[in-house]
Amino acid sequence: MKPETDAWKQLEEHAAAHLRTGFATRVLRATRPIDAQAWAALETHASSRLRGGFADRVLRAVRAAADIPSFFSQFALSAATVAVCLGAVVYMHDRSLRQQDARSLADWQRLAMESQELYLDTQ
Repeated sequence: MKPETDAWKQLEEHAAAHLRTGFATRVLRATRPIDAQAWAALETHASSRLRGGFADRVLRAVRAAADIPSFFSQFALSAATVAVCLGAVVYMHDRSLRQQDARSLADWQRLAMESQELYLDTQ
């Protein structure tokens, strides 16, 4: 088995072989903040390419495409959630009571058998 340093070196060599030349330079250039003049030039260029009212058209299209749930569907989902939760609570409570009844019955049966044995031993 190779030591960990050899494995890391092999991984670095494999990654470096698959990266294009200048990858590190492009990453560093992309992470530097853009100066204010570059942003202004970009905004000017972008605004010259867009027709008037573009933002309004985009917002209208998004609102039209958005499937906003109705009040009734939200109420129905809430009611269904309440019903499922209530059903789970009732089921767990009933199950807990049945288990407690079974334990109590088993204890009483054991007590009855012991008292019956004690009664038969005294006669």
